[in-house]
Amino acid sequence: MPDHRHPLLFGAFLVPDAREPERTVALARTADTFGLDILGVQDHPYQPGFLDTWTLLSALARQTERLVLFPDVANVPLRPPAVLARAAATLDLLSGGRFELGLGAGGFPGGIAAMGGTERSPGESVDALAEAITVLRSLWTPGAPVHFAGKHYSLAGAQPGPPPAHPIGIWIGAYKPRLLALTGRLADGWIPSSGYAGPDQLPELAKVIDRAAEEAGRDPAEIRRWYNVGGTFSARPGGFLQGPPRIWVEQLTELALDQGISGFILAPGRAVESDLRRFAEEVAPAVRAAVAAARGTDTAVAAGTGAAGPADPQTDLAPSERTTGREPALDPATRPRAPRDPDAPSTAAGRAAAEALVYFHDNLRSELQQLGEVIEQVAAGHSDPASARSLINRMSMRQNYWTLGAFCASYCRVVTMHHTIEDQRMFVELRERDGDLGPVLDRLGEEHEVIAGVLTRLDRALVEMIGDPERLPAVRSEYDRLAELLLSHLTYEEEELLEPIGRLGITV
Repeated sequence: MPDHRHPLLFGAFLVPDAREPERTVALARTADTFGLDILGVQDHPYQPGFLDTWTLLSALARQTERLVLFPDVANVPLRPPAVLARAAATLDLLSGGRFELGLGAGGFPGGIAAMGGTERSPGESVDALAEAITVLRSLWTPGAPVHFAGKHYSLAGAQPGPPPAHPIGIWIGAYKPRLLALTGRLADGWIPSSGYAGPDQLPELAKVIDRAAEEAGRDPAEIRRWYNVGGTFSARPGGFLQGPPRIWVEQLTELALDQGISGFILAPGRAVESDLRRFAEEVAPAVRAAVAAARGTDTAVAAGTGAAGPADPQTDLAPSERTTGREPALDPATRPRAPRDPDAPSTAAGRAAAEALVYFHDNLRSELQQLGEVIEQVAAGHSDPASARSLINRMSMRQNYWTLGAFCASYCRVVTMHHTIEDQRMFVELRERDGDLGPVLDRLGEEHEVIAGVLTRLDRALVEMIGDPERLPAVRSEYDRLAELLLSHLTYEEEELLEPIGRLGITV
């Protein structure tokens, strides 16, 4: 499994201990203060000694400011997916888009049955989880009432909503072949635990995911991989994550570069606060630096840097991707227009689809603005460290650079995915139903290619900034260009396509 070059994230795995609820919340705040990225909470509703995971996550959404929160992983047999969809969207809204959804098929059938849940065979559990994912995504997508008839779950005209603050990722804790294949077909991420699958087992498990992804027409690199890990800081090296921080750094760096793991979530030992601090302050920055150096070597070669100094970062791009003045493909004056009839009747399904497209575009606009705000926070901290400590709760500037990199990479992934879906599905259907739209659809496809080039340059500028903070102006320049092009493109698309989508009842 190669390095897929996803941003590296580090986090904490929290036991929802009901004996010390205040300490449990305090540990989450500690992880947030230390600058970790993720907080996972295990979900075992049949355990009387545990706090309810969803109630706890709701409380932590108000007690933390930057951590990504997620159940690690949610017990789907005891959490009906239609209700789970609304709960997840609510948590995402309350946390400002900081929620991801980990799912499990239910590994303890006895405990599930004791709570009144359905006890299923392993095969049935996988099938039920696939249906649950369909239900979840249906209710997160604005549109008409949803009808779904599965063997295990069904919807009889359920209204979608509320829409989450961002596209929630679905992560699956999988180890067996059928569940691994389901992950490859349907999930956004895979989250195994070292206690169930050691580092030496990950490559074979990942092969099942990658093969299933390819068979489903997906790029395996789209599936992010986080790893729940446990270890002990000690003076002498031992096995996996047993030894001084340098051993941890070596082993986690190898997992990132050789096995594509981009998130490491630590279940701390007895010295909880001390372990989290060392993980955040000694291990995470060193792993990030080592991985950036490895990736930076490849980036430098690709960009043609050498002893004479950095080359033009655009020399290895196609002509259509270079920003030599205004890209012709996005000059508004040359955009074709299709015949429109503002009084043409629209179908109910078409109106819902048009509303959905505007909703997706508004999300892109909102997150683009947030990305700009984060860049300005970095810029303020770059020139005034004291101001940066106030703005980002005493995070180090190094951590702030990586936070920006993670946010930007996620945003670039969402934009690319949205454009790919439009090119492969919506545009094809529009072209088949209305031939007059051909020139407009051709132009929109060209603009997708141009925007993809800008996203590539922004990503490269961020990688270079990690190694050289003086490259920050290049990041701001590429962001400004992206904002100019993307906002113009979204408006043009809405002006030309909302009417035919509504009139023809096109699927979005």
